[in-house]
Amino acid sequence: MDWFVLHTQTGAEERAKAGIERRMQQTALKTYVEEVVVPTEQVSEVRNGKKRITTRRFFPGYILIKMDMNKESWYLIKTTPGVTSFIGPGRQPQRLSESEVNNILKRTVETESKPSPKVSFELSEPVRITQGPFGNFNGTVTEVYPDRGKLKVSVPVFGRATLVELEYWQVEKI
Repeated sequence: MDWFVLHTQTGAEERAKAGIERRMQQTALKTYVEEVVVPTEQVSEVRNGKKRITTRRFFPGYILIKMDMNKESWYLIKTTPGVTSFIGPGRQPQRLSESEVNNILKRTVETESKPSPKVSFELSEPVRITQGPFGNFNGTVTEVYPDRGKLKVSVPVFGRATLVELEYWQVEKI
């Protein structure tokens, strides 16, 4: 069995996945399909002053399917509500390599244990600190550590620049 990418209606990835799984129960499709995956990641964000973890699709409008491709399985998948088409040149579905699939699935698993921040920051970008002892102070980003979800901000205190290390959720872009 090989991995393929299905194009779906944007926002209808879960509905298309449920439709495929429903068809697997009702027809002989379960002999052809092994797995259906909607690539998602855990994202941390701040809403109303509270840190929340949400799930976000990192390939909106696409789902992965591991299946044995033949005319019958192609037709059953293609006619599932919510599925637009297979991805590939012309009308031929394109197989994904194992390394491509492993990278996508690895990203999904990695963000479950350590959610990635929803917002990214650039050097020299002005920010406002929203949490902590420097709350409501404005500063400039001097260093960014995306793997740790932290950044260093230069904050003017009593006329001198002070470096403060903060987490992404403690600041907001101006």
